Amino acid sequence: MSIRINLDKCVGCLRCIEVCPGSLIKEKDTKAFMKYPKDCWGCVSCVKECKAGAIEFYLGADIGGNGGKMNVSYEGDIIHWNITKSDGTVKVIDVNSKDSNKY
Repeated sequence: MSIRINLDKCVGCLRCIEVCPGSLIKEKDTKAFMKYPKDCWGCVSCVKECKAGAIEFYLGADIGGNGGKMNVSYEGDIIHWNITKSDGTVKVIDVNSKDSNKY
């Protein structure tokens, strides 16, 4: 499992750098990049923090099949975790961000 940063979508806010617990995301040419994606812990903090949707988390074969990925989108207080399997099927898990702060 690893993340990929789409530089065309990255707006250079660099919030992902601030939330990465492993300090794995760096700045290069005003954009975020990860030099060693295989070192990623898989915490998905950066995926959740990226409001531009520039970061995708590639799932292991046991979860998403080869090429399966997960990204996030927002609608008000709702976080949409979009899981796309390698066969093209999509599952969306919605979480109310206000409710998640109760724990």
